[in-house]
Amino acid sequence: MTVLAEMYETAYLNDIVVDCVQLHKTASLSLMDDDGDCFIALDPYRLGSEQNEVLQIAHELGHCMTGSFYNRYSSLNCISQKEYRADKWAVHKLIPFAELQRAFSEGVVDRWELAERFAVTEAFMETALHVYRREGLLRD
Repeated sequence: MTVLAEMYETAYLNDIVVDCVQLHKTASLSLMDDDGDCFIALDPYRLGSEQNEVLQIAHELGHCMTGSFYNRYSSLNCISQKEYRADKWAVHKLIPFAELQRAFSEGVVDRWELAERFAVTEAFMETALHVYRREGLLRD
């Protein structure tokens, strides 16, 4: 099963509706309704690639799986915390620490090589390294 299929399966198994919608300002978004049901919208015209689709849905699943939502009136600090939680969930799902350690032990240490190995962007790999540093699993 591909990583993208795994993301959609995760959504399905957790009763999270994923739909393609033309969004005007972003490639994806997630929300939780008053009943606690989660929904993810992806704009196929803004995704650009399967890699980006994986990263977008993983991030939005992170919001849903951790309940990390905010609104336009939330403080910047609150927004930052919720975004970090969503990113952290996506990192753990797409780049498990044991697999990252295995890559290191095989000599794959450059950010671009790691990104290539895990089929993510360099920016997302940097996020992953940041998450694992904050968790105390990696040192600078």
